[in-house]
Amino acid sequence: MKRSAGLLLYRRKPDLEVLLVHPGGPFFARHDVWGIPKGEYLAAEEPLAAAYREFAEETGFPPPKGDPVPLGEVVQRGGKRVVAWALEGDLDVDKLVSNTFQMPWRGRFQSFPEIDEGRWFTPEEAVAKMSEAQRQFVERLLAVLEDVTSG
Repeated sequence: MKRSAGLLLYRRKPDLEVLLVHPGGPFFARHDVWGIPKGEYLAAEEPLAAAYREFAEETGFPPPKGDPVPLGEVVQRGGKRVVAWALEGDLDVDKLVSNTFQMPWRGRFQSFPEIDEGRWFTPEEAVAKMSEAQRQFVERLLAVLEDVTSG
C-alpha cells in the first residue's frame, strides 16, 4: 500500500488562505486539480519527517517553524493513504522551485517539475480545486482553527 505525507501551509493576510500546489508533468497539464505538497515515504520513515522533506523538495522552501497540527489521514480514490499536518507560515509562490522527475514522454525520457505552480487560495476556493479526499484536510484545519478561536 502506498503512503504519502504532506503539509498544509496556511496564513492569515488578514483572511485565512491555504497553499496548494499543481502537479507537474504532462498528465496534469490540462487538469485544474490542486493539492497539498506531499510525497511517498517508506514504512521505516517517520511520516512527519517525510512531510517536511517533501514540502522542501516540492516548494524549494524549508517548512516554517512552529508546531505542526495533525490533520489525520485520508484515503484517495486509488487507495493511497495520505497523512497531513497544518503549519502556519508564508512564502512567495512566485519564488517556488520544485524538484524534478524523469519519465518517458513522446519517445524519450524527459524531466518535469513535480509541481509546476503554487497558489494561495481561500478555504472555499481550495476545496473546489482539490480531490474529494484531500478536501478533508482543509475542513479539518477550519475545525481546528474554530476550536482555537472559540475555546
